[in-house]
Amino acid sequence: MTEAQIKLKRTESILLQLIPEAIGSLNDNRLHALDIIEVKCSRGKSDAKVYINPHNLSEEEKKTYIKLLSKARPIVEDFCLKDQGWYRCPKLTFEFDELFQQSQNIEELFKLIAKDKKDES
Repeated sequence: MTEAQIKLKRTESILLQLIPEAIGSLNDNRLHALDIIEVKCSRGKSDAKVYINPHNLSEEEKKTYIKLLSKARPIVEDFCLKDQGWYRCPKLTFEFDELFQQSQNIEELFKLIAKDKKDES
């Protein structure tokens, strides 16, 4: 791993800790229940995608949460800036992680297959 990659991973790790803390400090209780799964920064650390656990939310609920988070984005970025003393914070984009849901579905399928094989034996 190069030094730049290490710095990038460190920034992602710090943001993964700070973003839930910043969201928890907001007045909107609906946002407090969100689970941040992962943060991926661009190479230059100017942008960062924040992946959220979908928790079996409907599409309408997801849209509502994304709107709320986009309104709260400047506050969250400011929180990260002040906490770390950074010159600038990556511009945050919030997305629901659909791969997380798909991996859970695959795990359930594997459990069913294992159960069927056990029943056949």
